[in-house]
Amino acid sequence: MVKIATYNVNSVKARLPNLLEWLKESAPDIVCLQELKCVEEAFPRMEIEDMGYNLAIYGQKTYNGVAILSKYKIDESIKGLPTLEGDEQARYIECVISVPHNHPLRGTPLNSSPPAGEVRRGGALQNEVLRICSVYVPNGGEPNGEKWQYKMKFFDSLREHIRELLTYNEKLIIAGDYNVAPENIDVFDPISLRGTTCFHPDEQEKWRSIVNLGLTDAWRACHPQTQSFSWWDYRSGGWQGNKGMRIDHLLLSPQAADIVKDAGIDENTRGREKASDHAPVWCSI
Repeated sequence: MVKIATYNVNSVKARLPNLLEWLKESAPDIVCLQELKCVEEAFPRMEIEDMGYNLAIYGQKTYNGVAILSKYKIDESIKGLPTLEGDEQARYIECVISVPHNHPLRGTPLNSSPPAGEVRRGGALQNEVLRICSVYVPNGGEPNGEKWQYKMKFFDSLREHIRELLTYNEKLIIAGDYNVAPENIDVFDPISLRGTTCFHPDEQEKWRSIVNLGLTDAWRACHPQTQSFSWWDYRSGGWQGNKGMRIDHLLLSPQAADIVKDAGIDENTRGREKASDHAPVWCSI
């Protein structure tokens, strides 16, 4: 099994003790982080590398910032959406990761035919390749403002890039803070929240245009009728009153969705001292 998680840490330096504690407890193999709020040089590289992770970081001072942590080799990385030219906001990073043959994504006897995506040369099972993306979609501010228009543009650019990635026929996971709750079940009060940021029809339309490319929402696929949240506002007792939204998602290509086994939200992290306002979301394949 390979466990893949996404976590908006809301400042990696401010939340470092909580992040390290969660990494130890949950033991994810691959982690997509958002809202680092620091440049690459200020990232707490040593502390996280000491836990056995390889790092790919795209940082930005004070705002944004994304990273991918992997217990496996990172073969290559891309910083920034190729389809959003000229954008200097650190909101997207993509990595190709090799999972070694002694930790296969599915149990396959060595004398059998390899599943799609696995290659054997000379009878030996070669590394399996995963393409992992960490994305931090803009919040958007008030609907129809300048920041809102940037969010719509970002969604369109993300969709264009994902459509290209899907032609590779790989096990692809696009994980991150999408800043959109897809359905009524994904918010604590759909009536009062309807039309507000993160629960607006325009955002949901953009979300569906991405999912309808052929992707699977890992958590919802594993929990079709369950209401759980991944974000609770610091204000108005959001956590204490469970006034949350599910806005952090892992979207899987068909090749990855075929082998998803489980998914969860580590809600207990939100109740800790100096916690991020988000909780980690994960799936295992």
